[in-house]
Amino acid sequence: MNPTNEFAKERNRAAAERTLLAWIRTSLSLISFGFGLDRIVSAFNTALRERIDPLNLSHAMGLVCIAVGTLALISAVFGYRQEIRRIHRGTLTNSARLSLSFVVSIVVVLVGWVALMGLLL
Repeated sequence: MNPTNEFAKERNRAAAERTLLAWIRTSLSLISFGFGLDRIVSAFNTALRERIDPLNLSHAMGLVCIAVGTLALISAVFGYRQEIRRIHRGTLTNSARLSLSFVVSIVVVLVGWVALMGLLL
């Protein structure tokens, strides 16, 4: 048992923890934004007694944000567990992997584009 290797493993575990915590914050933000968007527009509809969103786009966008946040968190948890297993096995390599950050950013861009098109139409 080499102390240098053990310290390196501990640094990798700590980095995996920080990454998971960042994904938890990001997912909670997406879920909160989706829930808030739907509730705020519903409150405006009730207060004004007329529909400010006739296409019900805010409800759909809120649900999409909640779904993206939930799926991102599930993916992050599975990625974290996989990374911890790789650390324990000692099979750390710099292999090309699809980044969860990249996938979530593309989905958020698509959601934003749909929201923009909904507002313009």
